[in-house]
Amino acid sequence: MLQILTIEDFKSIEKQRVELGQINFFVGANGSGKSNLLEALGVLSAAADGRVDDGRLLERGVRPGVPSLYKSAFRASAGRARGGSHIFFGAESDDSASFEVSLHNPLKDPSPAWRYKTEVWKQGVTKIVGRSPRSRENANTEQGLAALRAVERTKDDPATRLLRLLQNYVIYSPVTNVLRGVAPETQPRSPLGLSGGLLPDAVAAILASRPRDEHAAKVCAEALQLIDWAKGYGYAPAAAMPLSPAAAASPRVIRFVDRYMRPGRNAISGYDASEGALFVLFAAVLAAHERSPLLFAVDNLDHGLNPRLAKALVQRFCGWLLDGSTRRQALVTTHNPLVLDGLPMADDRVRLFTVARTSSGRTAIRRIELTEELRLKAAEGWTLSRLWVAGHLGGVPNV
Repeated sequence: MLQILTIEDFKSIEKQRVELGQINFFVGANGSGKSNLLEALGVLSAAADGRVDDGRLLERGVRPGVPSLYKSAFRASAGRARGGSHIFFGAESDDSASFEVSLHNPLKDPSPAWRYKTEVWKQGVTKIVGRSPRSRENANTEQGLAALRAVERTKDDPATRLLRLLQNYVIYSPVTNVLRGVAPETQPRSPLGLSGGLLPDAVAAILASRPRDEHAAKVCAEALQLIDWAKGYGYAPAAAMPLSPAAAASPRVIRFVDRYMRPGRNAISGYDASEGALFVLFAAVLAAHERSPLLFAVDNLDHGLNPRLAKALVQRFCGWLLDGSTRRQALVTTHNPLVLDGLPMADDRVRLFTVARTSSGRTAIRRIELTEELRLKAAEGWTLSRLWVAGHLGGVPNV
């Protein structure tokens, strides 16, 4: 599992070191740098995979950007010179493996691919890969050495596990029309596209796995409990559902059975169902599908959810990830205060961070821990959502 993420001179993040748990929620104002954090890990993912260019970034859900936008451009601050000529990322796992890389691309006349300036891959204190501008192995600076050397190591080696974990990281940004099947998925991936495409097929897979997978069976049952108007859900050919000819449906669609409508008229497709129900199934797939990535991010998990459903879904989502036999790690951003009340904060595997811009515009990421002061506030009836909105946790917009 990824334990420490370090970011330097990337967009609004000048220098931050984040100690992660298994489930990590980031709250803050629009423009505070939450998405920059997720994308920084996406750039590191591409670097671990051997090349950082627009194609590799897009397939991870990272917005490609020119070097003048990727590199921080802050004025010099006390004890620190002006932003360097490169961007830096580092990752450490909970079993002492680490991978660090600094990347360079000229501001004027940039190359299609970022160049590796330094790259260090370690297991404990043992260096597996190390290069710098003085290295003899620096002939092709657009190609990562760690990705090439990985074939020489066993797949269960801790350093290899960290590299593979990073390589498979993606950022999901679910879009209602893609979840419904009326808009194409522009970033396809198995089991889910980054915008939520292929949801019917993914739901079909976790439903089919229930007889042999107790965790999947539990997730499927609890997902149904969150959709209070539905008696059941599944999938069906689009041609077999009551869909308007104008609906550009995918070959398969999600099928819900409405508990209140009479039989024969109670089948509803994902095209006509509430978007909240589709987001519930989206979260269930990430938690229960056997091919779901071991490290992923969801940008705005609360999108399309009413406050009560947002709180309940986050509570279930945390339980699904924590109780699964496969340990999956998630980074999630949200703007909905009620989400915080669904977090099991007493469990150290679940961590809450506020993200804010300092007076100089730099992104600051701070973990919120259950201090004695917060416990006393809770005893007085203060919820986390109320504490955040009232400004006691930080990370609220100054408007």
